[in-house]
Amino acid sequence: MPPKQYSSPPGLILNPTMRYSATIKTGHGDMVLELFPAEAPRAVNNFVFLAREGFYNNGVFHRVIKGFMVQGGCPKGDGTGGPGYRFPDEAVDRPYVKGTLAMANAGPNTNGSQFFIVHGQQVNLPPNYTIFGQLIAGEEALEALANAPVRAGAGGEASRPSEKLEIQAIEISEQPINPR
Repeated sequence: MPPKQYSSPPGLILNPTMRYSATIKTGHGDMVLELFPAEAPRAVNNFVFLAREGFYNNGVFHRVIKGFMVQGGCPKGDGTGGPGYRFPDEAVDRPYVKGTLAMANAGPNTNGSQFFIVHGQQVNLPPNYTIFGQLIAGEEALEALANAPVRAGAGGEASRPSEKLEIQAIEISEQPINPR
């Protein structure tokens, strides 16, 4: 069954009184990421929407470069797919440090469903990839994914996992910003 496609980015579903986190459930353990809706509202809104739609369920991390990043969110599992729409970049005001969650793209304003989590301590990327979260738990899962064996992909880069690195599901949690 082909992945679900959408004609346009989702309307605003985030509640400004809530704090959001995402648990990425993988075959190598769970990763919990704090999301940054105040800094990247479009990217967080999109990610929350797609996760709640089950878009990422039974997906894969299709690109892995140890010391750099792990990338997932492609519904085709090969880096060529998306949700059927694109949305604009948002300003990057943070460095790409280990555990950074950012949008993967194919150039300016081509964000869709693909994302990456930085594995290196500090990678030298230009501020072209919207940062919308940070790993807060599950570093051992990130390490396991980043250390998975890889082979050459279609472009010759040694980044295609030799084994299936499954994204079982992405669960979104929300908590009040100012609980009473």
